[in-house]
Amino acid sequence: MKFFIDTANLNEIREAHELGVLDGVTTNPSLMAKEGIKGKNNVFAHYKAICDITDGDVSAEVIATDFEGIIREGEELVTIDEKIVVKVPLIKDGIKAIKYFSKNGIRTNCTLCFSPGQALLAAKAGANYISPFIGRLDDVSTDGLELISQIVQIYDNYGFETEVLAASVRHPMHIIQCAEIGADVATCPLSVITSLLNHPLTDIGLQKFLADHKKLNG
Repeated sequence: MKFFIDTANLNEIREAHELGVLDGVTTNPSLMAKEGIKGKNNVFAHYKAICDITDGDVSAEVIATDFEGIIREGEELVTIDEKIVVKVPLIKDGIKAIKYFSKNGIRTNCTLCFSPGQALLAAKAGANYISPFIGRLDDVSTDGLELISQIVQIYDNYGFETEVLAASVRHPMHIIQCAEIGADVATCPLSVITSLLNHPLTDIGLQKFLADHKKLNG
């Protein structure tokens, strides 16, 4: 499974990269706003800074919701760096744009997926990634992990190459369960990734080893 970090914070991206497990970055307008990045030039410069840190794909989201606008923004975004993947909302004009991008060698991440039917359309249009939002489904008493399972099954049935990118990941068990189901990627905050390190028996065992070493060596 690939680990993407879902943030626009450069320090967090650097920390994940230094940990040695970072495969890519996902962003969205809300995350850029959280970092106080305003204006097209500043946004593009920030995307470039992210690309300079990570070796993997960086999802950059369009703001437009009409076909022509999505195409225009997407074609501009990919000029930033070869690592840029255009993040497109799962709407009618978004699917049309994904088909256009696919034919023209521009990679895409189809976002805001909440049903297997939507995921099927995105794959048929040629999306490189599909982003089901499992946490947001859980928030409305729907099983987000079941959606991941359904999409993985459908894609396996027909040999679609679209990668299943589990998004809106809220806690470490989401990551483990997505890995068990067969999601290709999990994108989440740094805190969720680092929480995979934690186990009380690891802490207890290390404390014992260090205590025993101190007894023997003074």
